Amino acid sequence: MSFPTDGAKLISVNLSVMLCYSSSGGISEATKKQIHHDSRNHESITTIRSHVITKKYQLGAIYKHEYASKPEDDYLTSFLNVLSKQLEAFYLFSRPHTVIGTVIGIVSVSLLPVETIADLTPTFFMGLLKALVPSILMNIYIVGLNQLFDVEIDKVNKPDLPLASGAFSMSTGITIVTASLLMSFAMGIIFKSPPLFASLLVGFLLGSAYSIDLPFLRWKRHAVLAATCILIVRAVVVQLAYFLHMQNHVLGRPVMITKSLVFAAAFMCFFSAVIALFKDIPDVDGDKEFGIQSFSVRLGQERVFWLCVNMLTLAYGAAVVIGASSSFLPSKLVTILGHLALASSLLVRAQSVDLASKASVTSFYMLIWKLFYAEYFLIPFVR
Repeated sequence: MSFPTDGAKLISVNLSVMLCYSSSGGISEATKKQIHHDSRNHESITTIRSHVITKKYQLGAIYKHEYASKPEDDYLTSFLNVLSKQLEAFYLFSRPHTVIGTVIGIVSVSLLPVETIADLTPTFFMGLLKALVPSILMNIYIVGLNQLFDVEIDKVNKPDLPLASGAFSMSTGITIVTASLLMSFAMGIIFKSPPLFASLLVGFLLGSAYSIDLPFLRWKRHAVLAATCILIVRAVVVQLAYFLHMQNHVLGRPVMITKSLVFAAAFMCFFSAVIALFKDIPDVDGDKEFGIQSFSVRLGQERVFWLCVNMLTLAYGAAVVIGASSSFLPSKLVTILGHLALASSLLVRAQSVDLASKASVTSFYMLIWKLFYAEYFLIPFVR
């Protein structure tokens, strides 16, 4: 870009005039004013020119900065999108409703050996944390292993799961499952709690036998063996192992079986059996196609559905009777009213379930899990 030079010419002319007048004896007042005016015009032009040049370089720098930062912004956005999708896939892969059940169950059972509020020390909470972390990792191993061997079935029954949908590759699934197992066992060994390690070992053995497709394994193909695996882990191992972990290993007390522990084990036998039976009701199509002889395939969805509802109703009735036998009034009220409320919500929802709709059946199955969580809030009140 070029700029006018009229100001420079004016200055040259004015200088010539000044020299001429100097030699002739002086300069008139009007001429001096004209020269001063022309000089100021020249200064203004120079200032404008400098300002335009400065703006030019500033705009160039801004343009270069924006051009350079745009790819970086795109890369960051792309990275965050990928990370978000991977975390969502991991969330689905971990089967969060089972993880929540594990956490609530362990916390509830860990409170059973507590006799006074003085027992709730930092040692108690550290012992609880040592039970929770490896158990969650073992839970991820069990549900992840099942997905590795059920990819084709899940494409029919649960197409939103990450392996079935393609959100995770098989190598990613194997990596997560292997890492979860190794970290779980490593913590179980480091923490030196025999009951805790025993619970992890039993969970590993039964979870593997349930899913792995090898001779004498793949127990999920057989209805009774599948239900037995879930019942042992959810009803026996969780109640007994974590109770002993807290009572003996953390609190340092001698082993003593309590009323609340017996109630928890007995009640969860019913509940775990219901979960084992009901979980296959929405999956009948895929199970039939791949030869999984679940109770829902063999007996029909409607019969299994009402069997589960009746089993839970019976369990709630027994819980009300046990609550009524308590000599501790607050415990009696919470146990009776709490179980009556849960039984009522179960029966009311059961009447509206459409067994021909997979969405309706799945929604009711998730209600059963919520009732499962709620039960663990009531168990510590059984005294």
